[in-house]
Amino acid sequence: MLMVSSTLQATHPHPAGCNDAATACSSPLSPFRLVFFYTALYLLALAQGFHKPCSEAFGADQFVAASDDPSANASRSSYFNGFHFSISWGYAVATTVLSYVEDNVGWTVGFAACWATMVVYLAVFLLGTGSYRAEKPVDAAPLARLAETSAAAARAWTKWVFSRKEAICTERLLPIEEVDGKGFVVKLLPIWMTSIVFAIIGAQEVTLFTKQGSTMDRRVGGAGGGLVVPPAPLQFAISVTFFTLLPVYDRALVPLARRFTRHPAGITKLQRIGAGMAISCLAKVVAALVEAKRLCAASDAGLIDRPDATVPMSLWWLVPQYVLIGISKVFGVISLEEFFYDQVPNGLRCVGLAMSLSVLGVGSYASGMLVSAIDWTTTSGGESWFSDDINRAHLDYF
Repeated sequence: MLMVSSTLQATHPHPAGCNDAATACSSPLSPFRLVFFYTALYLLALAQGFHKPCSEAFGADQFVAASDDPSANASRSSYFNGFHFSISWGYAVATTVLSYVEDNVGWTVGFAACWATMVVYLAVFLLGTGSYRAEKPVDAAPLARLAETSAAAARAWTKWVFSRKEAICTERLLPIEEVDGKGFVVKLLPIWMTSIVFAIIGAQEVTLFTKQGSTMDRRVGGAGGGLVVPPAPLQFAISVTFFTLLPVYDRALVPLARRFTRHPAGITKLQRIGAGMAISCLAKVVAALVEAKRLCAASDAGLIDRPDATVPMSLWWLVPQYVLIGISKVFGVISLEEFFYDQVPNGLRCVGLAMSLSVLGVGSYASGMLVSAIDWTTTSGGESWFSDDINRAHLDYF
């Protein structure tokens, strides 16, 4: 549908007297084409919501043994690393090759390439149908039982928290024998809520970081010209960090840590989540320092009131903060998904992964609300931290 929508847009003629297709003189979209386009976007989002948690849980189920033995847990941990290793290659291609095709060849060709790739993916997936490990759930209606027990678990949550006399000595929050799913949502809620802060930081890589890069010197090949790099493809550094560090972590750091901790995965999932959060905080510190330097460079060059001018500071100053975000995701995002998968009953694995993925979505909304709140507060008190003139804004304070 997106391919058809872009084709309709490409074949729609410009109004009379408009000779430059790059100028903002195109006629507005018709209501039908607008509805068609947004329907395609929402169907794509709906498909992602169904596909990602189910496909990831299905892959992890291939490594679940009959008993809860350490070898199965270690293999499953490697699966989550490998799953995201593959995804990082997809992001790398999307932010480099695909973005170039869409900018220089056309959106229709870009969407057609995505469609063809999905057809090949579906064909390869169906070829292995006979070899997959697929077991019917013991309970035919786990979601119905979850709805019935969630209310009772919510009422008991306060008592469960304040009546415990001993600290939790293992990572697993729910007893292994508890298979009815009672209260697991409420017990995982504190982890889910604290992870939203981590997701807020990750959401800014495609917004504020890109805004920073749009004002910097993006030329490659010398000061006299050369290739001009768009700011968005710099997110490629995150993907490079992913598929560079993941094999090192899985094949070198985990065995090394296992010698000291005796843990099958080297470190626990909660420790890995905490490391990811700490590294993401370090990334924001670096981003603030880089932004402060960029503002100084703009001031020294007399570009404070010229937001469209190029600040004499290389785009590559942004690479460290992108790399740190990539490292934080290697630790935080993967272990968060694995943790939620491990904590839920067998019949609700997809729900557990959906909860972990919802952290990213809620974090994006929370990031937008945080920016709006700070913008309103700082505007009423003087000059906004998110001024339209980025050289007068204070992203370094944020």
